[in-house]
Amino acid sequence: MYILKIQGTGKIPDYIQIRDKDFTLIAYFRINNPKTALTRCNLYHRLDEILQIARNLEYGKIQKLDQ
Repeated sequence: MYILKIQGTGKIPDYIQIRDKDFTLIAYFRINNPKTALTRCNLYHRLDEILQIARNLEYGKIQKLDQ
């Protein structure tokens, strides 16, 4: 899986994307409201890890998540 941080513009907030090995979108959420999206894709147990990575990730960069 991969995590990306997308920078918002104006009224559009910053978002986080989580994608699988084929780069298919798994989750898409605002960094300040991840619980619902991560619960839907069965990644809620990794909430702290994902948020830590997302906060430190530069906009537009891709980082691989260990499975």
